[in-house]
Amino acid sequence: MTKTCCVILAAMCWVLSFFFSFIETLFISNLTFCGPNIIDHFFCDLVPLMKIACSGVYTMELVNYILSFPLLLSPITIIIISYTNIIVTILRFQSRISRQKAFSTCSSHLIVVIIFYVTLLSVYIFPTGGQTLNTSKLLSLLYTVFTPFINPIIYSLRNKEIKKSLQEIFNKYCICCYIL
Repeated sequence: MTKTCCVILAAMCWVLSFFFSFIETLFISNLTFCGPNIIDHFFCDLVPLMKIACSGVYTMELVNYILSFPLLLSPITIIIISYTNIIVTILRFQSRISRQKAFSTCSSHLIVVIIFYVTLLSVYIFPTGGQTLNTSKLLSLLYTVFTPFINPIIYSLRNKEIKKSLQEIFNKYCICCYIL
């Protein structure tokens, strides 16, 4: 990864993000709303906003669906290819212990990525006709709150000092509970 390659990739992310956001904003501004303008959700997300719109919803759903494919499937494809290469490389290790360590390191990252992308796909790409509002809220919480919350915990547990500190706190707490 050269500095030039890094700058180009970062610039592409910024430009594409602004472009896709601009397109969605244009289409959202054309939605008409009649009746209550209260969104029953944790934040002003696109799907609940479309539920309270009176017209223009079909076009917005189509735009959302078309834009979601490259935004979500491109990174997923890159991740799948990367993990396939990683797994093939790990399987070539001679030592069983080395393979276990490598799989242990990769599995925590893969779990977080799977949780994040499965919830995103189920909210924005897969049909939402059968989803209840509570299910949609729960899925939104998973990708907006739970994944960023669990990420540092998973990665810090790989650190021996953090494990030791947590073990000391746990032991101290258990001793206090036992005395009481």
